[in-house]
Amino acid sequence: MNRTPIQLFVPHFRIDESLDAVRTCMERGWTGLGFMTVDIEQKWKEYTGVKNAHFVNSNTAGLHLALDVLKRRRGWADGDEVITTALTFVSTNHAILYCGLTPVFADVDEYLCIDPASLLERITDKTRAVMFVGIGGNVGRYLEVLEICRSRGIAVILDAAHMAGTRIDGHHVGPEADVAVFSFQAVKNLPTADSGMVCFADDADDALARRLSWLGISKDTYERTHGGGAYKWMYDVDELGYKYNGNSIMAALALVALKYLDDDNAERRRISALYDSLLGGIDGIERVPMSTQCVPSRHLYQVRVADRDRVMMDLNERSVFAGVHYRDNTEYGVFAAYPAEVPHTRAASNSIISLPLHLGLSDEDVRYVAESLIESVR
Repeated sequence: MNRTPIQLFVPHFRIDESLDAVRTCMERGWTGLGFMTVDIEQKWKEYTGVKNAHFVNSNTAGLHLALDVLKRRRGWADGDEVITTALTFVSTNHAILYCGLTPVFADVDEYLCIDPASLLERITDKTRAVMFVGIGGNVGRYLEVLEICRSRGIAVILDAAHMAGTRIDGHHVGPEADVAVFSFQAVKNLPTADSGMVCFADDADDALARRLSWLGISKDTYERTHGGGAYKWMYDVDELGYKYNGNSIMAALALVALKYLDDDNAERRRISALYDSLLGGIDGIERVPMSTQCVPSRHLYQVRVADRDRVMMDLNERSVFAGVHYRDNTEYGVFAAYPAEVPHTRAASNSIISLPLHLGLSDEDVRYVAESLIESVR
C-alpha cells in the first residue's frame, strides 16, 4: 500500500530550544555530571514532590540501584524474594537478578498491572519487596498494593518508566514509594536519548545511591572541581560501585522536555480519547482500561484482540506499525529457573497490541489506524 507509514513511536523534541540548552553545556565546557544534572534533579523534585531525585543514565541503572541500595541497607540476603510482574520490559526483572535476589511472578489484572489478590498469594517470609510496574502510565490497583506492603513491612519499588506525568489522588506518583524509578529514554513521554531518575524516600538511601552510581567514589567530579581547599581533588573509594551517573547533555534535553510534559501528556490523552470513540463497542477489540483513580501519562494505548500475530501482520500491510508491550517474561530463557502460574499474564501477552501513540499523529492518522484495526479483526 502506497501510504506514509504510521510508526508506533516518534520522539518529539523542541529542536532549537534543545540545541540552545546543549550549546550552553558546550560553551561552559561541562558536558558530564554537573550543573545541568543538579538543575534537572531540583526541577524533578519540584514537579513530582519526591524528596530525593538522582539523575542516572537509564531507568535500568536506576532499578539496579534501587534494589542494590535497599538490599545493602536493609540487610537482605541472596535469594530473598521480590514479587514482580512478568508483563514488563526485561530490565525490570534483570535488576532483581543483578542483585542476587529471586523474582516471584504475580499475575496481572485487567489493567495489566499486578493483581493484589495474586500478590497476596505470593507473599512468604522471604518477601522483601514488590516491584510495581505502571504499564502505559496506568496505576491499576497500586493503592491496594501499597496498603498490602505497608501493613507487612514490605518495600515498594515503583517502576515508573512509563509514568512521567501520571497523577493519582491529585499528586504525582512516586513520593509514596520507598523508591520510584523513571525513564527519560528517547521514546518516553519526557524524551532525551537515554537517561532516568531514581527517587528514594530515605535520605541515607539516596546518599548511598549517589556514591554507588559514581563507582563508590566519595566525591564526584563536579564536587571536586567546585569545592574549596588545596585537597579538593582528594577522594576515597569506600563502596564497590558502578558508572551509572547521568550527564549534562541528557539533563539539558530533559530540562526542556519537562517544561512541556503536562501539555504533551494532555495531547496523548486527547489522542487516546479519539481512539476510544472510534474503537468502543467494536466486536473483537477489547480496550485495556485506565484506572479511574489516576490521570495517566498515556505512554501507551493498548487493545486486546484474538489472533494477534495475524492482526499485526495485516496492520503492517496497511503501513500501520504497532507494537507489543510485552511478552510474558516467564517465556524467556533467562527466567526459566523461576516458573510461575500466571494465566492472565500469558493471555494478555498473546493478545495485546500497542497502537501508534505519539505527538506526530494527526486525527486523520488516528482514524486510519482505527479503521485498519477494525478491518483487520473482521
